[in-house]
Amino acid sequence: MSLKLLWFVSSQSNLGFLHHGNRSLPCPNLLFQHRAGKGKNQRWKPHFCSLRTHVPGSEGLRRSKVKVTVMSTMAATSSAGEIAMSSEEKVYNVVLKQAALVNKQLRSPRGDVVVPGDLSLLNEAYDRCGEICAEYAKTFYLGTLLMTPERRRAIWAIYVWCRRTDELVDGPNAPHITPTALDRWEARLEDLFNGRPFDMLDAALANTVNKFPVNIQPFKDMIEGMRMDLRKSRYKNFDELYLYCYYVAGTVGLMSVPVMGIAPESLASTESVYNAALALGIANQLTNILRDVGEDAQRGRIYLPQDELAQEGLSDEDIFSGKVTDKWRNFMKKQIKRARMLFHEAEKGVKELNASSRWPVSASLMLYKQILDEIEANDYNNFTKRAYVSKAKKLIALPVAYVRSLVALSTIRSSHRN
Repeated sequence: MSLKLLWFVSSQSNLGFLHHGNRSLPCPNLLFQHRAGKGKNQRWKPHFCSLRTHVPGSEGLRRSKVKVTVMSTMAATSSAGEIAMSSEEKVYNVVLKQAALVNKQLRSPRGDVVVPGDLSLLNEAYDRCGEICAEYAKTFYLGTLLMTPERRRAIWAIYVWCRRTDELVDGPNAPHITPTALDRWEARLEDLFNGRPFDMLDAALANTVNKFPVNIQPFKDMIEGMRMDLRKSRYKNFDELYLYCYYVAGTVGLMSVPVMGIAPESLASTESVYNAALALGIANQLTNILRDVGEDAQRGRIYLPQDELAQEGLSDEDIFSGKVTDKWRNFMKKQIKRARMLFHEAEKGVKELNASSRWPVSASLMLYKQILDEIEANDYNNFTKRAYVSKAKKLIALPVAYVRSLVALSTIRSSHRN
């Protein structure tokens, strides 16, 4: 599994979420140990360790209604005649839950976070989060520098937690990770949300969730995605794959939207913004999957809908053989089309973000979409060729994204006046 952490939102998304009745649907590989020295000679160093003790919280949205349509999967009827929710509906329920929590949270702010150390250590923890973000997500990090200090530090803290979580199943210690280890990581998350961080990097996130209306559920769902990776290597249909993509990537949008903020002049409902954040996260993960088919196959994993492979006359053997055929090209064209539709849904709402948050989002969106272009340029050979965006294209994308973010601001203001 490859996890890219990008934070995007959109407005008035029609992405497929089904509303039915009253339902709308042990340790991370790399921890950082603080080495306390005298004076300023204090450092964060990589530390491989075992996990000990260790979350629920809350988060929010504006309250409003949003129309949704089903794009891929509908609710199914069980043999007993009961309505079974699709994956999309289950995910949408998370959005509605967060919407209901926002006003309560704003009226009842959380207590202070118990930080192990003084304020200078907390600041150092945030700085270390920034260093990690700069190392592993360079383009996005540059964009975060335009955010307000409070927002960018919070985004860095979220990024680091997500990376540490992903490292559990994708890092060098992945073969030794068990469901029990993930249970311990989740217990540690609960402590973090309750103001009891385990280490200083946890403290940065604990401080973040205390300042912003961030709900614990997306964090817990990401851990569930890690559990899924331990037990599952095939996906029968897109409904199953959709849920997996939500767990490992769609959750990031729900974590980050409260921090990035919605523009005060935006007329979009909060629910529609979160829906678009889901679309973006799922599009990101689908792009990861399409890019990494060959690498995943080497590990015995196929993150592609089995029924759609069969419709094109393809099987697991075709994936493992790694041959680009007309059948494979036809299959890939349909998968890329789906990802682009999701990107389109997400793209609509970049303008709804707080002005200081638009540039990194817009730049990341542009660059990630280009991975799909590169797959096409490689004649759909994602078995032996890795699609990537060149440094030159990344440099071009930054100023273009900045201009788009300014145009978005002008568009919102104009529509608001009208």
